[in-house]
Amino acid sequence: MRIGFLVRRGNPDGLGLATTLACGLRGRGIDAVFVNDYGECPPPGCPSAPGAEVARSADMLVALGGDGTFLYGAGLVGDHDVPLLGLNLGSLGFLTPYATSEASAALADAAEGRLGIEERMRLHVTLRTAGGEIESHSALNEAVITQRNLARLMDLAASLDGDTIATYKADGLILSTPTGSTAYNLSAGGPILTPDLEAIVLTPICPHTLTNRPLVVRADQGLSVTNVSTDHAILTVDGLWSREVAPGDMVEVRKATRPLRVFRPRSSFFSILRQKLSWGERKA
Repeated sequence: MRIGFLVRRGNPDGLGLATTLACGLRGRGIDAVFVNDYGECPPPGCPSAPGAEVARSADMLVALGGDGTFLYGAGLVGDHDVPLLGLNLGSLGFLTPYATSEASAALADAAEGRLGIEERMRLHVTLRTAGGEIESHSALNEAVITQRNLARLMDLAASLDGDTIATYKADGLILSTPTGSTAYNLSAGGPILTPDLEAIVLTPICPHTLTNRPLVVRADQGLSVTNVSTDHAILTVDGLWSREVAPGDMVEVRKATRPLRVFRPRSSFFSILRQKLSWGERKA
């Protein structure tokens, strides 16, 4: 077995924890390799490789950090069916459910097959420019179209399988997975979806009219959003990849062919909501 480690940049304590975990694995005859082109540099003497190479060769990837590190890891392994284990070094950590105190036990359970694996739907996001250029990227959380510079409303024409939904006049539009529903979508007033659903949420950001409410659609349908403004916009995918969206450019979003495989947290989804968001609690 070969296990990869991805450590959030700027976190030497996380690197120390990963080194300890890797040494423990090697003592049990399990190979450990560090991603060396993102985050903290691996310690001297530890095997390392670029993230793309680790994703192709590892049996699982361990992400030590917050949700941003987990999302980066998801981008590495999502197309390779390599399961991802999240160890939380951040403050919130919806995607990284295991605390540092649980790291050793969680890793041992994952390596020995005692930790269940669940699948999370991803998005296939394609930018089609008016000039005919095409570029695609995958998303675990969301694709967001926002204004580039000026604090000015945008006009974004959305359709589903060719059927017009609306032209949103707003600061932007969030296209979210169920996994991403607790991220930017939630902050913008969108609904929370359980992560086992296969659906896409459209949530306008500060819409001009209150009738433009969040919308949930089936994931097997094709969404398209065209920038019909006179201003340029920015497309951001999972906070990691961005491109300019010129007037007339179109963003297409549909369910990705392959889901992300993640190790199941020991707590239920609603337990995590109660813990992270004080869900349903009444203040005295």
